[in-house]
Amino acid sequence: MLKTLKSAVAALALAGLMAGAAEAQDPPAVARLTDAGEKAKLKERIAAAQKEGMVNYINTVIQPATNDALTAAFRTYYGLPASFKVGYLTQAPGNVITRMQQEIAANKYTLDVGSVASPPWVHARIKDGKIAKYDSPEYAAYKQSFDLGLGKPGYFAFDGAYYFVPMWNGEVTKFKGTSWKSVLETAPEGRINANDPSVSDSALMTYIGLRQVFPLDMWVKLASLKPTLMYKSEQIAARLISDEDKFAWNGMPTRAWQNNQKGAKLEFMRPDEGVVLLPQCTFILAGAPHPVAARLWLDFVLSETGQKILAQKEVLISGRSGFTSPYPDYVPSIDKIKIIKVDWEKLTEADLQKSRDEWKSVSKK
Repeated sequence: MLKTLKSAVAALALAGLMAGAAEAQDPPAVARLTDAGEKAKLKERIAAAQKEGMVNYINTVIQPATNDALTAAFRTYYGLPASFKVGYLTQAPGNVITRMQQEIAANKYTLDVGSVASPPWVHARIKDGKIAKYDSPEYAAYKQSFDLGLGKPGYFAFDGAYYFVPMWNGEVTKFKGTSWKSVLETAPEGRINANDPSVSDSALMTYIGLRQVFPLDMWVKLASLKPTLMYKSEQIAARLISDEDKFAWNGMPTRAWQNNQKGAKLEFMRPDEGVVLLPQCTFILAGAPHPVAARLWLDFVLSETGQKILAQKEVLISGRSGFTSPYPDYVPSIDKIKIIKVDWEKLTEADLQKSRDEWKSVSKK
């Protein structure tokens, strides 16, 4: 009897040790869950994703070093082997949209997840049924972003956001203005540059948002200063550093941070009237060839772990409520920014073309 009791106790102890060991071996994504049923479901998804063997995503912002960091952390987060592949492509917004449009039109998909700062395009593809419906468990942390119209529950949130604001070189230009208008009152003719809405999708989105706040006269004034029209934010910053221009109408704080790390003294302001936040809408294509892995990737980049990597390496604004920015002077948390709200879902391609044409007519004067 005593021997039997001892054996039973030993068996229970061994079972406890084995359960503890199994728990300890759970990857972080599983270990953080408290519900046994949810743990089991996620383990099944991870196993299914592992069978798919890979995930492919396309993005307009993420650079190679950031992709490497995300890929390594993604595998660790879900306990995936080194053989699990993460395919990655980065291009300018227009090229990203073109690539996705081509795959959608041909109904031949290599891409699983897309990220692009063009909310009207994304909303239009949702209406077309080309973006998969998926309620990520991470969406609960993005309610504030959804309320601002910077995502759509069940379809997409943003993995990072940025904005354009007036910028100048603090080494050569002393400026204390706090509004968009103050730049136009100060900038010398021919010594200001601007992102061109006729060729840049992100510049067009910014133009549309600011037109909700300012009359056309403001752009007439900008055009009268004969701005150098640019396309790339890197070039905009470079012209300030070289003192070719005194002001940038559409400076990007991310570029200020990157250049200031190298010794530059770029300064910028968040104008009193507010800014137009450009969300990197992140979604799963309806024809994704690796749908389970795509869901895991989307969940990961929207998670606290993924957001920390993106905010740290790409100096992007997180859409997560309560997220602590590593660079609050450059990219504050979303609740610290005065955002000009735009009804992106309502805008049609005809509306976008109307705004392009309006800008062209003004910029030629």
